[in-house]
Amino acid sequence: MGFLRRREEALALRLLRWQLAREGRTPPAEEELRRHAARIVEEAHRIGRERGGNLVDILKELVRGMLPRG
Repeated sequence: MGFLRRREEALALRLLRWQLAREGRTPPAEEELRRHAARIVEEAHRIGRERGGNLVDILKELVRGMLPRG
């Protein structure tokens, strides 16, 4: 995995933690959070290829919709 991809996943991980804290929810296990972050980055790249746009904005949008409610 390249440097930029690791940085993107780290950003997605921080966004996930922030969103969970903002909602007052306890975060799942670290490994599960990392899997979510990797999926979010993959999806953001796919969306970016299809419709263009800023990757960070796409990541933020996906983080809001990716976490299961509960």
